[in-house]
Amino acid sequence: MEHHRRHLHRRLNPYRSVAAPQDHPADASGGVGVNQRFSQWSHEETRELLSARAQLDKSFSETKRNKPLWEATSSLLLLKGFSRTPDQCKSKWKNLVARFKGSESLIEGEKQQFPFYEEMRRILSDRAATPSEKGKRPVQVKELEEEESGKAGKKKRKLDDKVAVGRKSMAINAPAMREFMRRLMETEARWLEAAESRESARQAEEEEWRRLMQALWAERAEMERRWQASEEERRTREEVRAERRHQLIMALLDKHIAQKGLPKDP
Repeated sequence: MEHHRRHLHRRLNPYRSVAAPQDHPADASGGVGVNQRFSQWSHEETRELLSARAQLDKSFSETKRNKPLWEATSSLLLLKGFSRTPDQCKSKWKNLVARFKGSESLIEGEKQQFPFYEEMRRILSDRAATPSEKGKRPVQVKELEEEESGKAGKKKRKLDDKVAVGRKSMAINAPAMREFMRRLMETEARWLEAAESRESARQAEEEEWRRLMQALWAERAEMERRWQASEEERRTREEVRAERRHQLIMALLDKHIAQKGLPKDP
């Protein structure tokens, strides 16, 4: 199989040299230049691409490395007077496959809007009718799977590289990280110890302040009680004094009245 593919590539590859130089535009005889290479695909050019793709379809379905096959497709187009790169041929084929799959869901009359529907149907239906090995995928599915798997592989490799770099960096910086964590834990322990010491001092000061306030309140209450007792004693003395003074005045009045011989009030 590989020998057949290489033989086909060697047989077709020499004709690629007849391409017009890329530095010059197409001449009057129909040569192909740089302007035509990047122009839109004409119907005739697309039909020639489908014809070349149909010729190589068996080889496409038997190998995963289809880059030489797309080079052969480009060479076949060149024999017909159309200069297209292998990547342009591959991209155009993928677009045709996508349009064909989109047209399959349309009704019979609307399928004609895709002008290459019948050619695509013949190519893909011929492959489906040909016996294939177990586990073989249709070409459009296989190509899409290869592209997706390639992207996934690149992402996985990038992720693995990042993880490897991270692990290497961690391995290199492990002693420094351990020393940093040790110092961090020591600092945190000292901070907690200082915080606990400050909290204990605050509680002790608060307890002392509460004790002093209670003593002040008790002293004030005692002073108020003593003042009230002293005030009560003073009022009692004043009342006794006033009573004695009254009795003395009354005695003097009685004596004076008795000396004058005046009648006493009843």
